[in-house]
Amino acid sequence: MKSWKCELCGYVHNGEYPPETCPVCGAGTEQFSELIVVEKALQEVGAWQCSICDYVHKGNEAPESCPVCGASGNIFSPYVEKAIEGAVCDIQQLVILGAGIAGLTAAEQANTRSPDVQITLVSREPVLPYYRLNLTRFLAGEVDEQELFIQHQEWFRERNITYITGEADVIKREEKQVVLRDGRQYDYDRLILANGSHPFIPPIPGMTRSGVTVLRTLEDARKIQQTLTGGMKIACIGGGLLGLEIAGALSSQGAEVTVLEGHGWLLPRQLPEPAGKMLMQNLENQGIGIRCGVKVKELAGDESVRVVRFEESDDLPTDLVIVAAGVRPNSHLARQSGLKVETGVVVDDLMLTSDPSILAAGDVAEHRGTFYGIWPASFAQGLVAGSNAVGGRLEFEKMPPSNRIKVLDVELFSIGQIHPEDASTRVVESSGAGVYRGLFCRDGKIIGAVLFGDTEAAGLVKEAVESGVQIPELKELRQQFPDL
Repeated sequence: MKSWKCELCGYVHNGEYPPETCPVCGAGTEQFSELIVVEKALQEVGAWQCSICDYVHKGNEAPESCPVCGASGNIFSPYVEKAIEGAVCDIQQLVILGAGIAGLTAAEQANTRSPDVQITLVSREPVLPYYRLNLTRFLAGEVDEQELFIQHQEWFRERNITYITGEADVIKREEKQVVLRDGRQYDYDRLILANGSHPFIPPIPGMTRSGVTVLRTLEDARKIQQTLTGGMKIACIGGGLLGLEIAGALSSQGAEVTVLEGHGWLLPRQLPEPAGKMLMQNLENQGIGIRCGVKVKELAGDESVRVVRFEESDDLPTDLVIVAAGVRPNSHLARQSGLKVETGVVVDDLMLTSDPSILAAGDVAEHRGTFYGIWPASFAQGLVAGSNAVGGRLEFEKMPPSNRIKVLDVELFSIGQIHPEDASTRVVESSGAGVYRGLFCRDGKIIGAVLFGDTEAAGLVKEAVESGVQIPELKELRQQFPDL
């Protein structure tokens, strides 16, 4: 089975073909591309199976032809289940903490590979797993609550996956046991930490006032939706992807929204300054207020927030403040348990932590020094962790950060390193008429790219960055970028 990634929102679809429309953002089938990281992980296991006679060939690549039936090598498919040394499932009980996309994917993969293993999936939220990516569309009134859910209770019953609500309090590693806050205890042979992340709350006076909130869970979205009225003044702290999606959703509902960004331009992680300022102008033209380069001094008011005060600019009256200033891994439980933790729980390519009986995936995991915090990486890591927990040996590759999004009516694409670290980076860029195109080159390769307003070349630049091919070999791309 193949996996397909929506290039607009990051949703991952499993199937032979991409869906006609994305269930998260509504994008058409043409916006889907095959999720290469999963394909590579499967191929790297070192075994291929002939689709005609089932002959298994060991090696990193399929043979030119099948030595048994003579079939062409292009009909060989990656073979995982029986060809890997040590791939025999030797466990009976698997516990997964966290029911986001990493935890749910891990549970599904483990069950598919080893149906006899008892799987317990522990969710901190008192609802079934849902598309967190869809919460802003829920706020915008584009989808109703029932459309948010990924799977329903019957799906878990059919797979004999025990789905419970609770929060882990202690991991007893020597006893291989998880204790929940309410005292329930669950034994495990393998444990997967997929307990995600939490919103970062800046240390600003007034953050505890009523009317200050975040958007991380379905419950958060429900409360914002219940509070929302036409003409309501809303301040959104954070000009990143989530902050802009929130602003667009609430503005479409008639709210007067102002985005507050401490950096000098919007989306500073994904866009260089020229493109960030183009985006700012575009959003202002559509009625969204933007204040960049500001430092919030205080959220003032009585019991509820009434005013946002800044260090060096005028006050901003407000009825509601939504904080979208990034997330931090929920690594406290792992740290308390004695696992190796840096920013997140440190894992290797197999998603194993410093304890060989415990794996980690998704927002809580740190892989090769990188904390991703994005849907495709969480999906891929969950797939690898779920398989390996029950005897597999898949590997997760490093993913170049890429985003192809639509902010209101503006399409943009960003991938790789787009902020030069030193003078060795050469920037090839052009702008005009609401369009910005920039390629960031070093050592004869394209290491990053940004397309704003015109994303037609996104596929070419994505392939160039991910493949690491030398620039002289990129003939088609050089035709579109003559200065390259």
